[in-house]
Amino acid sequence: MDISNEKLLENIKNSILDTVKEKKIGIAFSGGVDSTLISKICSDMNFNITLLTIGFPNSHDILFAKQVNEYLKYPHHIFEINSETFPAISSKINEKIQTENLSWNENCIAFYYVSKLASSLDLDTVITANGIDELFCGYNAYREAFSGGESHILEVMKSKLDNELKMMKAVNLIASEFGVRILQPLLSEKFIEYAKTIPISEKIHDSEDLYRKHIIRKLASDINVPELSCTKRKKALQYGSKIHKALLKTR
Repeated sequence: MDISNEKLLENIKNSILDTVKEKKIGIAFSGGVDSTLISKICSDMNFNITLLTIGFPNSHDILFAKQVNEYLKYPHHIFEINSETFPAISSKINEKIQTENLSWNENCIAFYYVSKLASSLDLDTVITANGIDELFCGYNAYREAFSGGESHILEVMKSKLDNELKMMKAVNLIASEFGVRILQPLLSEKFIEYAKTIPISEKIHDSEDLYRKHIIRKLASDINVPELSCTKRKKALQYGSKIHKALLKTR
């Protein structure tokens, strides 16, 4: 492992230690590189982890998470969303968070089910990998911003981070119904500050870069995250779980 990746790993570990005080934790898990990286690091740090995956039956996230965990072999629980009760739950969540922002609604619905699953397993702390896409150019918006140069990329990053930090407050409002806290170690002030010092060239190469997050993928590979996860292109939670599709039907 090269020095920059050693430093990245050290900063992720420190952020987890600063943020997560429980030893028994759930991890929101899709099988993608971000959630698998966090799962592997937490396991290597001797946290007692349980992977939590939600989605409609046969959704991408459920199938892919199972596939990745065939290699990891961590405790893994899956919650299949019931299409009959979904409209009432999504409506209740929309009333509670009071926003028409579709992404916020979708994420709050997803974490409602994650929290429900965690609570059923007597877990009151769930860790997520939120922050990686924002800080390491994971979104397509960074490809679109690339031609505007580094200053434009940093503007997008600031906007994405502001939105994510606010959204996770709404997510925790929803999770509190089940007595569950959703923690994002990689959205801590200290980690954000560090991540911004990593050169943009380590994150995104050009406007055609479909993979991005290169230093994250390299670190994942270095610590033996399964290859199919390291090379997986991003699929956002609301799409991988089919929540986006189901929510559009209710509107």
